[in-house]
Amino acid sequence: MANLGPHDHEESRTGDSDTSLARSAGDTRSAGDKGRKPRNQVRAIVGSYKAETGDDVGADEVAAPKPNWPVFIISGVLIIAMALYAGFGQESAANTLASVTGWIGTNLGWFYVLTATIAVVFVLYIAFSNTGSIRMGPDHSRPKFNTFSWVSMLFAAGIGVDLMFFAVAEPVTMYMDPPVGDGETMEAAKEAVVYAMFHYGLTGWALYALMGMAFGYFAYRLNMPLAIRSALYPLIGKRVHGPIGSAVDIAAMLGTVFGVTASLGIGVVQLSYGFHLIFGIEQGLGLQSALIIVAVVIATLSAVSGVDKGIRFLSELNVYLAIALMVYVVVFGKTAYLFDAIVTNIGDYVSKFPSWTLETFAFAEDQASVDTWMQSWTLFFWAWWIAWATFVGLFLARISRGRTLRQFILGTLTFPFLFILMWMSFFGNTALDMVRSGDYPEFAENAINVPEQGFYDMLQEFPGSAIVIFLTTFIGLLLYITSADSGALVMSNFTSRITDNRQDGARWLRIFWSITVGALTLALLQLDGIATVQSATVVMGLPFAFVVYLIMFSLWKSLRLEIVQREARKTALHGAISSRTEREPSDSNLWKNRLDRANSFPTKQDMDEYLRGTAAYALEQVATQMRTRGYDAILLTSELPDAELPQLDLEVRLHNERQFRYQLFPVSAERPDFCEGDGEYYRLEVYDMTGSLGYDVYGYSENQIINNVLDLYERHLAFLYMQQNQPGDSDVSDGAEPERTWREDS
Repeated sequence: MANLGPHDHEESRTGDSDTSLARSAGDTRSAGDKGRKPRNQVRAIVGSYKAETGDDVGADEVAAPKPNWPVFIISGVLIIAMALYAGFGQESAANTLASVTGWIGTNLGWFYVLTATIAVVFVLYIAFSNTGSIRMGPDHSRPKFNTFSWVSMLFAAGIGVDLMFFAVAEPVTMYMDPPVGDGETMEAAKEAVVYAMFHYGLTGWALYALMGMAFGYFAYRLNMPLAIRSALYPLIGKRVHGPIGSAVDIAAMLGTVFGVTASLGIGVVQLSYGFHLIFGIEQGLGLQSALIIVAVVIATLSAVSGVDKGIRFLSELNVYLAIALMVYVVVFGKTAYLFDAIVTNIGDYVSKFPSWTLETFAFAEDQASVDTWMQSWTLFFWAWWIAWATFVGLFLARISRGRTLRQFILGTLTFPFLFILMWMSFFGNTALDMVRSGDYPEFAENAINVPEQGFYDMLQEFPGSAIVIFLTTFIGLLLYITSADSGALVMSNFTSRITDNRQDGARWLRIFWSITVGALTLALLQLDGIATVQSATVVMGLPFAFVVYLIMFSLWKSLRLEIVQREARKTALHGAISSRTEREPSDSNLWKNRLDRANSFPTKQDMDEYLRGTAAYALEQVATQMRTRGYDAILLTSELPDAELPQLDLEVRLHNERQFRYQLFPVSAERPDFCEGDGEYYRLEVYDMTGSLGYDVYGYSENQIINNVLDLYERHLAFLYMQQNQPGDSDVSDGAEPERTWREDS
């Protein structure tokens, strides 16, 4: 297209009917659709554009996810085979599991310890480096939930019925039989609760933060599916859609299944004793089976009726009830002693954490005994955290869209841990006081040999114990059901091909996995109770431990690109400034026009006229000129149903590199008090692939818009040049369709 003068474009704008924005917008409304809101369809003004969904590009309906059959079949067959083997070959299964667990503990214990430590260091580095300001979503996105609600849901994600199980059992066990040194000493008493804090502390929440960060960044910032394989695209590229990606998903499935099984196994044992105390029901396989069936039925009903909001409400309710229970123990127990103890515990935890996090007991005198202890405690917890991280990480990502990585990591590491710290200290030290007093001779033995009994035995020594035990069992039951339902949801996602990050797997998959996990839990409990569940978790958490390293490397690579992009903005600024030094005809009104633009607050009609006129023609010229020079440039538009305004989207596709994008998107804002008129006005903000750049171009002349496009295009080229020194391509989104309407963030 030839260069046109300031008055020459009117003929082109109205004469070229095939490419005019007015005609394109008009095409979205037929005679029979008068009075109806336009469909949210993307149409090309310059170039051609087709998406996988066909002509209804940008329509509200998204194709339903389909099962990922290779992952579903292989993981399903493996898990069902394990359940059948455990159920029908109990003795052989128990021996095999014990043998494999022993080998891992002896030969690969160091690997679990090292992996957990590296995860802590990695997330802290991300939080405190310049990458911490990157958002889990577009640059303009902000958190959906306020801090209080967000913190409450963080608690809900990490609190499980197993907290009741280990809050008493572990401190008492560590006091009576520590890994090194003599038991029943003052040193053992000081370290007993600290061990419980250590196993439930920063290390586990760092693994949660790692997986949540991976899910949130790739799904909400790069617009990729909410899946494990999305996080590995920067590392292995298109191969994530082949056998390698399937292998990663299978590893994630095995880890998640046994992580959920461990939680449900511990939960059902804990709850069965609670029901025994309240209703006098005999403990055993029958009661455990009934509880597992209840969890499966509730998860099935949730899948069919869609009661996820109710489950979330129950999760938050559990947090408040758990806090009430903790306050009850502090008030009616030895209050001063408990506060003295928690201060000491905090100091010991801070001082011992650096050395304990890398402790493998390589120089222990009784190596066999220490290996057994490591398998039962530290290795089990690290494997459990790794296996459970995918489930919790997915939930954390969903509630944290719009937060910076720094906010997300520090929030995940601090707020839940503070609760865990108080929970373990108050309940653990109460139990230790009962043991050390000598007034409860059978308490320690029961807490060690029958750990599910320890928490209830402790509560029976408090006033109003019957009511408190009932409340405790109710809390545990809801936590148990929530874990079962949420676990089935996550596993259905892992075995589905999801194309939109707001989708979940099919309902029948949720039902299948809830039944399968229930059967596996019951089968493992028949072997040797909790010990078998712990051993299975150590074994099956191993494959996903390798995936953790891949995710860290992939995240580092992607975030490094973000930093290069920021550096490119500074580098390209010189060119943008120098281009303004070119001599132009003198116009004394230029600064007056600039002042008028700065103080303009356009109405919807003003914005509509500007977009369809000046802005559309300016971008049309750029797109046309780029196409004449051989670039794959397209100019798209779509009507925004909420605002009834168009948006303009200029894209330049650059083969395997990250495409250039310049989107003009109208955003409503509240009119300031100092200007005339009431109600809202509109800003015309510039968006790129990662969201709003934050500035308003309404009132720019055609040449000013063109210059702004070229400024950002030169910046993009600078980024591509600087990125050449990095391994791989600059596009790590797997060609994900960018967000057009920014429905969640505009």
